[in-house]
Amino acid sequence: MEKHITVLGWLYIIFGILFIFGAIFMFTALAGIGLASGDDEALAVLAIIGTVFGSFLLVVSLPAIIGGVGLLKKQNWARILVLILAFLNLINIPIGTALGIYTIWALLNDESIKVFTAR
Repeated sequence: MEKHITVLGWLYIIFGILFIFGAIFMFTALAGIGLASGDDEALAVLAIIGTVFGSFLLVVSLPAIIGGVGLLKKQNWARILVLILAFLNLINIPIGTALGIYTIWALLNDESIKVFTAR
């Protein structure tokens, strides 16, 4: 079961980093579209929208990275955090659903609970 915990830790770190790249891309794309339009008002609106959505993605990605690192260190608080994220991921069809189901299966297993309580 420790192998599954390690895999989950790396998966959450990778997905968190991908969300950070998504946040950067969203801000850059929207600000670039506003800049390319040549309209100052469009630039301002799209930059604000890009900042809001980019910030949202950044805030969402940080718990995944923190939880992934905690799982690699076998911290019990990380198990709880990642389980919460797993239940939230269930609505992100199809990859988030698969990750959520795998996380719930792996972290609610009796062997996994023993790994985290043994520390």
